[in-house]
Amino acid sequence: MKIDAPKEILSLPKLKLAVIGHVEWVTFLKVDQLPLAGEISHAKDSFEEAAGGAAVAAIQMARLINGPVDLITSLGKDNYGEKCYERLTKLGLNLKVAWREKPTRKAISLISKDGERAITVIGERLQPIASDNLCWRDMKNYDGIFVTATDKEGITFAREAKFLSATPRIGTNILKMSKVKLNALIGSGLDPGEKINFEELIPRPDIYIATKGKSGGSIYPENHKYKSIKPSSKEIDTYGCGDCFAGAVTTALSAKLNLEQAIKIGAYCGAECSTHYGPY
Repeated sequence: MKIDAPKEILSLPKLKLAVIGHVEWVTFLKVDQLPLAGEISHAKDSFEEAAGGAAVAAIQMARLINGPVDLITSLGKDNYGEKCYERLTKLGLNLKVAWREKPTRKAISLISKDGERAITVIGERLQPIASDNLCWRDMKNYDGIFVTATDKEGITFAREAKFLSATPRIGTNILKMSKVKLNALIGSGLDPGEKINFEELIPRPDIYIATKGKSGGSIYPENHKYKSIKPSSKEIDTYGCGDCFAGAVTTALSAKLNLEQAIKIGAYCGAECSTHYGPY
């Protein structure tokens, strides 16, 4: 169904929020169709942007609270790392960076005319870890934190926040080894890289949300289904929709809204992300 922005967005308070995770410098290519084996695909237009799961979620969170959000990340000491830092700061984030003597990861996102996309990443995912000289001792001061990438000790530090959510992209082993109880685990139920067996996690998150794009998604442990929201205009590009959803749900639950309200806000933000090229 198609609806206006949920009224709950207007009542979100000022919160101290952070995202811990990865950033990529992404080249977006608009193509006539996604290429098949042996075919040549022609790009009609292109642009570059600082993106990646942590950046997309953090900017969505900052827009919802109309204020800065801390992005705790890692970047390479190279031109792409500098461009990511400059761009994300301009977009309103407060970056706390572990700089690496490695190249910043890049990515290419192909976007077809019907809104489908395919992504290729280039290089190692750089992530902040607990041994980095970052603000790990300040985690208790945050109302909410969303995590896309760190090590098990980093998750342990993050657990000091009042509300903690994460994506399965962290890795099942890291989640298990941390032995941290998440308030919410939010990830794609369609992407093989994000599928996870909720029953295997000990301790289990309070909530596991498996998104399924236009089909809505499922909420565990109740296995409750929720519906998607039709965007306000034509779907153009699905890049970042899931991370916008996760960032929005994290913001709403950190503000102590109920789960139904949080899903409504998340579904709206995810749907609206699809109405323009790129995640912002």
